[in-house]
Parts: sequence; C-alpha cells; structure tokens
Amino acid sequence: MALRMKHHLGSAVSDLRYEPVPFRTRARVADSVVVDTSAAILVWEPRRLVPVYAVPVGDIRGQVVPTEPQPQPPDLATLPPMVGPSDFGVHTCPGMVVDLVVDGVTLPQVGFVAVDHDLAGMVILDFGAFDSWWAEEQETVGHAHDPFKRIEVLTSSRLVEVSHAGVLLAASDRPKLLLETHLPPRWYIPPEHVEPALLTPSTTKSTCAYKGHASYLSLAGDSPAGADLAWHYPNPLHDAEPVRDHICFWAERTDLVVDGRPHPRPVTPWSRPEEQAAADPDTLEFG
Repeated sequence: MALRMKHHLGSAVSDLRYEPVPFRTRARVADSVVVDTSAAILVWEPRRLVPVYAVPVGDIRGQVVPTEPQPQPPDLATLPPMVGPSDFGVHTCPGMVVDLVVDGVTLPQVGFVAVDHDLAGMVILDFGAFDSWWAEEQETVGHAHDPFKRIEVLTSSRLVEVSHAGVLLAASDRPKLLLETHLPPRWYIPPEHVEPALLTPSTTKSTCAYKGHASYLSLAGDSPAGADLAWHYPNPLHDAEPVRDHICFWAERTDLVVDGRPHPRPVTPWSRPEEQAAADPDTLEFG
C-alpha cells in the first residue's frame, strides 16, 4: 500500500527530532553577540511545529545556569496536538530548563537541555528571547527556517470567492495561490477584487519566517468573529514577492468557493481548540 508523504511526515511530530545546520549561526542581545557557532542544530521537541536552534554550550558567551527551582513539566494530556513557536516554555521531552547569564544580566529560562544522547552538550534556545538571529550575514525573522519546508506562489485564472456569514468579501479570477509545506493552500486576492467597505485595518501584526511581516484586516464592525480575518504583506521577503499587497483570508474562518466548488474549512493550529480536538489526526494541517 502506498504511503502518503504528508501522513508520513506528520507521524514524526510526536518524536524528538533534530537536523544539523550547515551555516554559521549567531544570536545577538542588543548589539552584543551572545551565540556564534558553526555547529548549531535544529531541534523539534515532540508536538513542535517549528524548529528552534540548539548550540554547543562552548559557543555561548556567558554562563548556562540551571533554573532553581525547575518548572513543573506540563501534563501532556492537556496540551493540544500541535504546539506553536511562541510556547517555548512548554517542553515536551525530559530535560532541564536553564538561564543564561551574560555580562551580569540574567536571561531567565531561555534555554533547555534535553536528556538525549544525540543532543548531549547542546542547549536549545528560545528564538524570541534574543533581539536578532543571523544565518551567515542574513538576518532570520520569525523563527529558525525548516530545511524541509518551502513556499511557492502560482498565478491562477480560477474564480475564487470568499464569504463570511453569507456575505461575499472577495471574488477574483486573478488570484495567487501560495503553497507552503504542510499548510493548506492560501489564496491571495488582488486588492481591487476585495470589497473595501467590508474591511478595516487592524493593529495586529505577525511575522512569518518565509514571507515576512504581515498586517491584518478585520471585518468592519465589532463582531469578534470578524477580528483579524485577513492579512497582507506590504513588504514581503523574496520568496513571497508575488503576493505583495494581495489579501488572504483565513480559510479556517471563512467560506471558500473555487470555480463553483465549495472547499471545506481546514483544521490547523489556527483553528479553534475544539475543532482541533475533534479532527481526525490524518486531516490536521500543520506548519
């Protein structure tokens, strides 16, 4: 029987995984280089969607100090099936939480030393606790890049219609289809094909390591269901340049019709917790 690759890759999410990094990796706090290594690895703790860097203890400028007392490990039964990149403090394998002390300043609980032979001597670091990360001379935003993940943007002539609660928000036969490994297809609509009176700018921002910094749009009015319903990239990174200023709606929260055919709402880390809990594991889309 043939094996579907998405399910094969997804089956490893419950394992502790790692992959060596082939480039020089540095991290800064303010203008001070705290990490400088050519021996970093990427680590995915169980249930982690996004990797983080682990570096040799000797390549950290400062002291690695065990946290006292050690935080209680989480009850895995209470965690969602997938843990996002912002929850570094949630550790899903045995290990020790550590502080970094640099120039007399303590960076609390920014490191984790996993109990695993293949990760011996390495400290897993919280990407968001540092002011910047660099791969060679290129700054990395959002999180460490996954070498098994990519994005691709395709020009399409299919008619894409997006609605919410029965109201048509956008319709276009010139959309861009953005494909990102492990995630559902995302349709980006030219701004002139979106109903402008129905959307209002939001103060919400987010960062994608592959696409750049996104700005959000909400439905006009004060309905919580319409908050941050769509986003766009005013200044995307190189791979996402074709979707500059195009508008994408959450397929998890809107009704999508492509060439007259309704598409079911995907279940992803951005779906409601109850939707994730009720989903068949084989249908989950993960990042």
